[in-house]
Amino acid sequence: MNSLKFCLIAIIMLVGTTSLFSQGFQAPAEGKAAVYFVRVSSWGGASSFEYFHQDKYIGVFKSKNYLRYECEPGEQLLWASSENKEFVTADLKAGESYIIIVDVIMGAWKPRVGFNPITAQDGEIFDRAAALIKKKKAIVTSEAKIKTMNIKLEKFIGEKLKMYHDVWKTEKNFKHISSDMAIPKEAM
Repeated sequence: MNSLKFCLIAIIMLVGTTSLFSQGFQAPAEGKAAVYFVRVSSWGGASSFEYFHQDKYIGVFKSKNYLRYECEPGEQLLWASSENKEFVTADLKAGESYIIIVDVIMGAWKPRVGFNPITAQDGEIFDRAAALIKKKKAIVTSEAKIKTMNIKLEKFIGEKLKMYHDVWKTEKNFKHISSDMAIPKEAM
């Protein structure tokens, strides 16, 4: 009887762990929205970009991969850092998922980062992003690294957000994700 209980518990834990780290589109948790940062190109693969949600570091990845991030619905500011800083404003709806294509752009010292929010109607680029998401597991930055980086980058984050609010948001043409840009469930 104990062996049967042990096997049952092991199976439940395995299934739970597998779904936590599985690839493919996953519905966001109740009351949340999901954003997929996707690099569909291998160009500049060795270069990593760091990702932020408002004043918080949320992760890092390089190469042809993606990062899945859940956050509160409503008005959000998402950004990435490399030689430049790239921002996107978002009006996210609870229960919905959104895709931002992460572009690698030639820079003076290292690649620059670009954001291109897309919808399911964006043809080939959407197909490439969806195929990558379905094929690979999301890159997950450990909670320990996220905590360490938020402490380490606190001053940097504050300085960049000040520049965004004081200068960049009026001088640069950053893109916006509207709530109607959600990926339909049937396209996932």
